[in-house]
Amino acid sequence: MPRVPVNGIELNVEVQGQGLPIVMLHGFTGDVSTWNSMAEGLKERYTIVLVDLIGHGKSDMPEEPERYLMERCVGDLLALAGQLGIEEAVWMGYSMGGRICLCLGVTAPERCRALVLEGVSGGIEDERERAARVSGDGELAKRIEEEGVEWFVDYWESQPLFASQERLDEQTKLTLRRQRLGNRATGLANSLRGMGTGTQPTIYDQLYGFPKPALFLAGQEDKKFVELGRRMGVLAPRGRFELIRDAGHCAHLENPEEFGARVWEFLDSIDGEATAERVPGARGRNVV
Repeated sequence: MPRVPVNGIELNVEVQGQGLPIVMLHGFTGDVSTWNSMAEGLKERYTIVLVDLIGHGKSDMPEEPERYLMERCVGDLLALAGQLGIEEAVWMGYSMGGRICLCLGVTAPERCRALVLEGVSGGIEDERERAARVSGDGELAKRIEEEGVEWFVDYWESQPLFASQERLDEQTKLTLRRQRLGNRATGLANSLRGMGTGTQPTIYDQLYGFPKPALFLAGQEDKKFVELGRRMGVLAPRGRFELIRDAGHCAHLENPEEFGARVWEFLDSIDGEATAERVPGARGRNVV
């Protein structure tokens, strides 16, 4: 479908399938192709909405860093859902996209059927650590603008966070690199400034009252996000955490079979809840 205008910018959107909407958001440096494999299976039962986040893919890339603030991104996505006629959706996101979904969920739980979040943080609680992260992201953003996207992708792929991706086959690594190189310097730099972990709202306390089902996932080798996912899975009243074996930060790419199985199990459970509301005593995928 064509790009959709929201709040003065245009977002690139792909819609496929039918059924309960699942809005799927990529991580930093990603685009709609991040979820292609997962979306292919899900679209048989759900309406899949893939979005290029602001500054990424084919979506607009404003010059003003404040236009990328997490709160404004959440507002854009809620407006987008409204334009698509979506009153309530499952919001599914990876890394930066997961942090956006999390903020959206606690901001507007009435627009959220459930959350599926991979490799996410609820923000940085320590003020000194937060300030240091904001400063570091600001310096990195400046270097991206000065040295370009190719320099940044080389730097980004060398980070320990992505060491486990070395096990991917060569074609998958090449495809991922080409996708990252398709980004633009201004979009990446301003995304760091506006939606970095240091600038996002800290939402751990808000999870205590979050009323919807929430699945937190992390790759076994992604130790920091395993700890964060387990914590948030306990804080959210209807939360749960699932560990994905033989995977790092990008578990959906590194172990797609196990990742997909955990997601399907979760979706089955919320489908079962919806069915039980209509037919007391009914549970399970076979009765939906």
